[in-house]
Amino acid sequence: MTPNFSTLDHQMMAKAIKLAAKGRFTTAPNPNVGCVITLDDQIVGEGFHFKAGEPHAEVHAIRQAGDKTQGATAYVTLEPCSHYGRTPPCAEGLIKAGVSRVVCAMSDPNPQVAGRGFSMLREAGIQVDVGLLEQESRRLNPGFLTKMETGHPFVQLKLAASLDGQTALANGKSQWITAVKARQDVQCYRALSGAILSTSKTVIDDNASLNVRWDDLPSSVSDNIEPAQLRQPARIILDRQNQLSANSELKIHHTDGELLIVSESDRSDVAIVVENNKIDLPQLLETLASRHNVNHLWVEAGATLAKSFVEQGLVDELIIYLAPKLMGADGRGLFSSLGFAEMSEVINLDIQDLRMVGSDIRVTAKIVKKKD
Repeated sequence: MTPNFSTLDHQMMAKAIKLAAKGRFTTAPNPNVGCVITLDDQIVGEGFHFKAGEPHAEVHAIRQAGDKTQGATAYVTLEPCSHYGRTPPCAEGLIKAGVSRVVCAMSDPNPQVAGRGFSMLREAGIQVDVGLLEQESRRLNPGFLTKMETGHPFVQLKLAASLDGQTALANGKSQWITAVKARQDVQCYRALSGAILSTSKTVIDDNASLNVRWDDLPSSVSDNIEPAQLRQPARIILDRQNQLSANSELKIHHTDGELLIVSESDRSDVAIVVENNKIDLPQLLETLASRHNVNHLWVEAGATLAKSFVEQGLVDELIIYLAPKLMGADGRGLFSSLGFAEMSEVINLDIQDLRMVGSDIRVTAKIVKKKD
């Protein structure tokens, strides 16, 4: 049964969610969490988790509140942790602080927590109310939640095309389809991700670095963190033919960010399965999540890899930039041939967001799963 939350409860949880979002470029692989503490309907402490290994949101809020935590209410966007990791359990901290009530947006799917934090609090006589603004809280942590609930990273597939759906001219030239604002927007998505996946062909054709370029970041990022705090995502490159290793002059070898090569050889940095000359993508995603701690994977690739991800149902969200350009039917399309013969076979999209980014259109969509 959902508790009867007050207007103040809603206001304080909304503030905690806003605080949590301040850590979205720095906390991975940890979740974004915010906390607000009130006493007599007044805020006495607040905080958010900034980086793995550093104090959690509740700790910052408790420290700021000082001796005003006795009998206070704590609003937290995610269930307080109940285990000792790199920091002590937050549930224990709230108990020692003497709060009388904890309002939480959602439970933590991490098996090390998963209700144990709530149990600790209730056993200590603290009132615990759960479920306030849960969907808003979930949107803070798509990567963390997807990994915990499925064992795979949250996968965003980025594509860019002209308004008639072409990604390059017939001769392969594609720079630049989109304008500066859209390319800056991509930098923001890269900064949010834990890793970027691409192919050696894409890297070689574009001499791409696939890192986050501070000078190209929009102010929504650069106004919130310092250059030294920027977390560079790992670059995961599918290179079955070892073409990348043979070309040491490419920019990707000389820019910031961990570089992991995925190949068939013993030199592969990521353990993979190759069958019929194809990389097992589901197994690759599982490996990236379990062995390389990747929560959020940003995919930038050509038509062939994009097709494979979509056909195998591995895309959680599509980010498509459409430029106000016409390139003609002799250009190169977003996807390799999908071979549909009937309209019932086509892939349907559920558009989540549609907006202008400079002169380009950004479409955020989910793929509608076909009914069995």
